[in-house]
Amino acid sequence: MKKRHEQKLIILSIGLMIAFSIPISLLFNSEKEVFGYPMILIYLFVVWMISILISFAIVKKYDE
Repeated sequence: MKKRHEQKLIILSIGLMIAFSIPISLLFNSEKEVFGYPMILIYLFVVWMISILISFAIVKKYDE
């Protein structure tokens, strides 16, 4: 894997550290529910799923 593709994964990791940090996560800690699930739970799983898809795309596209 080339250096710039590793850099993309590092940037993704830094973005995830920020997205999963307590102050950002607590922004979604409210009484609102989506399909009966708390908003914070939806936020965490959506961010997690998007990160998996992005990392899969980077690795799949640039796997050499």
